[in-house]
Amino acid sequence: MDAPTPHLFLDRPAHVATAAHALAAGAVVATAFANMYALVSRPDADTVRRVNLAKGRPGDQTGSVTTVAGRIPALFDWSRVPHRLPAGRVRQLMDALFWAGPFGFRGPAVDRLPAHLTGTDRGVRTVQVIAPGPACPANGFLARALDEIGLDHLHITSANCSRHRTGAPDEPAHWKAAGVLADLGHLADLVLLAHPDEAAARSAYPRHLPTSVTLLSFHAPEGDPEEPPVLTVDRHGSLHVDDVRRAAAPLGLQVRLGPTAGQRLKARSYATALV
Repeated sequence: MDAPTPHLFLDRPAHVATAAHALAAGAVVATAFANMYALVSRPDADTVRRVNLAKGRPGDQTGSVTTVAGRIPALFDWSRVPHRLPAGRVRQLMDALFWAGPFGFRGPAVDRLPAHLTGTDRGVRTVQVIAPGPACPANGFLARALDEIGLDHLHITSANCSRHRTGAPDEPAHWKAAGVLADLGHLADLVLLAHPDEAAARSAYPRHLPTSVTLLSFHAPEGDPEEPPVLTVDRHGSLHVDDVRRAAAPLGLQVRLGPTAGQRLKARSYATALV
């Protein structure tokens, strides 16, 4: 087997309900997420800070958010998208890339999102929205958790120890439940909602590496005003930039790698057996 038998599985409705209820009560859920694992929690400032510190990050590091597909557009302030970038095309690109699998977008944040879930870049207040794609069974858990807490977004981060703690140049996301437990089992309220078959989860996304999602920003398009708008890959992760470009080109959009995305993230290698 890929991982030891955990307490909860994503394909069992009673287990999903248990995990959602635990999250609403304040627990941190390490959930199967497309072809890997992610930490999902309530999005309040105290919980985000606690998750950051548990991973070894600075407590005040800005958090990302996740939600189900139908609620993604409402987290962005489309009135603040520059006029030379048609918002309708960006939404079409979102649909195309999220339909393919796990992905992330960074864009102008709606005012109701709190400071600990937003950042500022070139004078624009932004939010990072990460989603697993509509085919992922984790959407059932996300929907149930959102209903439990009465909000339209949750906090999300990779289910691993931070490079700030390990000293490594990068700490790839985990795609084995046992790896999550090895890194984060010290969290007393950690709930693991596992893939029923981890190998099948990875094979379901043949174009995606089992690592943190590729992140595309659209809040500050670059390029000559007479040329197609250029969107920036802030993080080159699970989906290759060439696939992003293929999705963007029919919409008259160009894509470039940003200064922090020159090297694509690598999938985690498990050199030793996890038991």
